[in-house]
Amino acid sequence: MTNATNTSATDIHHHLDTKGLICPEPVMMLHKVIRKADGGEVIEILATDPASTRDIPNFCRHLGHELLLSETVDKSVIEASGNLTEGSEEVTHYDEVYRYLVRKKRA
Repeated sequence: MTNATNTSATDIHHHLDTKGLICPEPVMMLHKVIRKADGGEVIEILATDPASTRDIPNFCRHLGHELLLSETVDKSVIEASGNLTEGSEEVTHYDEVYRYLVRKKRA
């Protein structure tokens, strides 16, 4: 995956953790967050389902939202930030974590 645009100065307004979920749940959850977000707000999505690499860009293209970023994240970055889903005593590890930034279209 590649960076779609420069996102170093992008403010993130909503965080969506869909790690461990499979299609169609990540896109359904994104759709729910998008409905509540204001136009121009940015949603960060973390996913582990490889289908999200197809589904999230298609969702944005179909509904007119802007995909700002699509990347595979270094797992050590996710672990260091404490964003992995924690079980009762252990942290769930994933082979790959995908990160997206989506800007909701303005009305």
